[in-house]
Amino acid sequence: MDKSQILKEIIESRKSTFPKDYTGETLSPGVLQSILDSAQFVPNHKRTKPWRFRVFTDEAKKDLGIKLAEIYRETTAPASFLQKKYDDIPAKVNKAGAIISISVAFSGLVPEWEEIAAVAMGVQNMYLTSAANNTGCYWSSPGLIRYLDGYLELAENEKCYGLFYLGALESEQNEI
Repeated sequence: MDKSQILKEIIESRKSTFPKDYTGETLSPGVLQSILDSAQFVPNHKRTKPWRFRVFTDEAKKDLGIKLAEIYRETTAPASFLQKKYDDIPAKVNKAGAIISISVAFSGLVPEWEEIAAVAMGVQNMYLTSAANNTGCYWSSPGLIRYLDGYLELAENEKCYGLFYLGALESEQNEI
């Protein structure tokens, strides 16, 4: 099969797969690194490299789930609070093999939209690389992310735009 056919197949197989469909298995460090590396091969005006990714695995991932649940509890009015949602947040996080926070560092050198676009293209590359590696992935942008800046230790010029969930899939879902 030639490269254009392979690329077409990967593009057509790219999809969001939610954590509920992950096996909970750990991802291979090589696959995870390949997915991260792919995000850097995108155009970015004036080479600002605005992407800021932080990988959460093992205990760090568990702590993220606890933090997200705490944020939900602290920011939800008692009348709207749902215990099931509170309990589901860490369970969803723990089902993932890894989670990557997606943030933009604004340089001030180019319009903000260009740096957001560069990061989004990087995430698209992560989606495609995940598809090529038979790995489930999902870009989540819950309202809770606006409270993560301190936890993620973001600089004043940085903003979190979501969490990228990654997970191993059952073998029948792995077919491209």
